[in-house]
Amino acid sequence: MNGAWILLVVIAGIAVTAVASRRDLQAPLVLVTVGALVSFVPGLPRLELDPEIILGVVLPPLLYSSALRFSVPTFRQYLPSILRLGIYAVLVTAFVVAWTASAMMAALTFGAALALGAVVAPTDAVSAVTVGQRLGLPKRVIAVLTGEGLVNDATALTLFTVAISAVTGTHILADSPFLFFVYEVAGGIAVGLVLAYAVHLIRARMYDSPLETVLGLVLPFAAYLAAEEIHASGVLAVVAAGLFIGHRATEVSVSTRLQERAVWKSVDVVLETFVFAYMGLQLRFVLDEVRDSGTDLRLALLGAVVILLVVMIVRPAWGLLHWGRRALVRRAGSERLGRDQLNFREHVVVSWAGMRGVVTLAAAGGVPVAIASGAPFPGREMIQISALVVAIGTLLIQGATMPWLIRRLDVTDPYERLRTEEQMAVARRISAESSDRVLTELATHPPEGVDPEIYDKLLAKARKSLRSRQEAETVEDTAEDAGTRLAALFDDIRRASLQARRQALIDARDRGELDDEILRDVLESLDIDEAAVEERIRRRRRDDGARGRDDDVQR
Repeated sequence: MNGAWILLVVIAGIAVTAVASRRDLQAPLVLVTVGALVSFVPGLPRLELDPEIILGVVLPPLLYSSALRFSVPTFRQYLPSILRLGIYAVLVTAFVVAWTASAMMAALTFGAALALGAVVAPTDAVSAVTVGQRLGLPKRVIAVLTGEGLVNDATALTLFTVAISAVTGTHILADSPFLFFVYEVAGGIAVGLVLAYAVHLIRARMYDSPLETVLGLVLPFAAYLAAEEIHASGVLAVVAAGLFIGHRATEVSVSTRLQERAVWKSVDVVLETFVFAYMGLQLRFVLDEVRDSGTDLRLALLGAVVILLVVMIVRPAWGLLHWGRRALVRRAGSERLGRDQLNFREHVVVSWAGMRGVVTLAAAGGVPVAIASGAPFPGREMIQISALVVAIGTLLIQGATMPWLIRRLDVTDPYERLRTEEQMAVARRISAESSDRVLTELATHPPEGVDPEIYDKLLAKARKSLRSRQEAETVEDTAEDAGTRLAALFDDIRRASLQARRQALIDARDRGELDDEILRDVLESLDIDEAAVEERIRRRRRDDGARGRDDDVQR
């Protein structure tokens, strides 16, 4: 039943997402709201997935896809801000929630309350990044939010494991929580990088785009499961693998890159649609569980709302504390801390982008029913309802107000736009210089059996075709009309020019002359052009082969 139910949720979710997008609404908010309302339909069966399925099947491809698109140089550049939010803010949130919950709810021991804190601490950047990109948030803010989303799940799940083991009396790999965290981080990153390197080597020798794409699809699941098998962080294994493969994507074939972009976009849509709909669909059933356990539902909801408010307050407070500390140091005349990576308004936006996601629900579902002695896990129902209220509440409150806040603070950066224009001009200059260099070299060594004058005209047409895709199509049609031989020569010239442009742009990125994000944008356009050339070459070879077979039959 669950399989059919999942498919129905995905289909309905995609339809709701399409309607929301057409009406310029935030799809995650609409999906959660619709799911919550639908959950109260009488007789509706509960869609309940094992937490291990969510963490091992749903989460890895989402993290991997995000890491694939994320720039490694950008990750290094904003690493201090990413770690401050992805590690320190998660720990601060978890402990503040633990102290509040243990003081307010008699059923929760401090260990159980810390498990609750770990459950509600990690944020989900999907909604915030989507809204921010649409409203023109500076790229550095998007980078910090995306990077935080890649790191904070590992921090929260490690703390959750430690808290659960303390309550249940089970043994973890290392007695020291600090050593356990270090092992999880180092082991997860090592597993991810080793598997990613192996996959990269294998794909470099396959020369088969569908198989290369399938291997890329399997990688996040393999990385997660392999890391979890040795009790390391599966989340960081997936992130490390995605960053490595994404950074080395320029070394695979054009058709593989194009296929992977389309495949991962589709995977993202399906999984994100399902995740937000699934969150909403849990509402009525979690309320029923609390009611059936004998807990006063109104008191449980009140306690969950208090936890929601604490979660929403701690993150902005932590962000403002960081900003205030740096401001005091700067006022004292010290340059030790250097320039802050975000200004005050950007800090406010990042602090408010605290929406929670599927990891919160999956971790809450992973709380065991009983401890080692056989007694019930203390306050399990409160953890369940608090997690759901925080996940839905932050999405509906913070997610709904994010567009207003971004517009109100006017955090768009005109200098970033100028920087982007300057970088695009650099990319165009590098492309033009590399193309001219290759075409000049080709002009000095024309192929045998071709009239040099005709070849020079082809080179001139090739230079013209590089100005725009429309002119390229016009020149290609002209070459086709001139004959198969000339058309093949033109395609060879154009392919050599495009490959030279690609390599020159990659070299400029490696020298630090070109931003990685600009490189990726330009390469996407080059991939389309090069794929069109490759397809014409393959089609011409098929036609030549078919004509050869016909000639053999006639003879």
